[in-house]
Amino acid sequence: MMQTEHALGLFGGTFDPIHYGHLRLAETAREALSLEKVRFIPAGLPPHRDAPGASAEHRLAMARLATEDNPAFEVDPAEVEAAQASFTILTLERLRAELGPKRPLVLLLGVDALLGLPTWKRWNELFDFAHVAVANRPGYSLDSARMSPELAELTHRRHGTLDALEGRPAGSLVQFSMTPLAISATDIRARRGAGQSLRYLLPQPVVDYISLHQLYI
Repeated sequence: MMQTEHALGLFGGTFDPIHYGHLRLAETAREALSLEKVRFIPAGLPPHRDAPGASAEHRLAMARLATEDNPAFEVDPAEVEAAQASFTILTLERLRAELGPKRPLVLLLGVDALLGLPTWKRWNELFDFAHVAVANRPGYSLDSARMSPELAELTHRRHGTLDALEGRPAGSLVQFSMTPLAISATDIRARRGAGQSLRYLLPQPVVDYISLHQLYI
């Protein structure tokens, strides 16, 4: 009997710093999409954003601290260690070469990231390497009126149900519902700069790390 390859979730971002909103999205996706694991991939040199407030090495260390108590979470340091801009398509090419052609890979995105997809390097090739799963608030759906014509056409053509992830390595766009936590890295950095408490916004080991290394002040 042929053994089914288990799906791996891929969650990239600056994680500047990683917080409970990130962790809750990953855990919700793991459960809703039946993912074996979720791999966090901190960006080294994010091409679409201003320079992060903390160095890539600090952001990688914080991601490791935040995920160390969940055996279903793992951290990929490759983008931090690479001396080049962090492009998702290059990471997907690397992971597909590393993990083989059959394992389902599921790229986790928020709606805002999906809407910005046409600005990404070789964005229309992403589905050749992975599925894309979009986190929606309950009761909301993707609004094609907010999309470019190219993105609207692609999402319509690729749209599938959750069972599309079973047994196929890539190619489908699926949605899953989550109740977002009203936490943002921007707010955390502002609170830190103002000398306010970060407790209960992110894991305590990350709070301690930020304090120890005097980040965001």
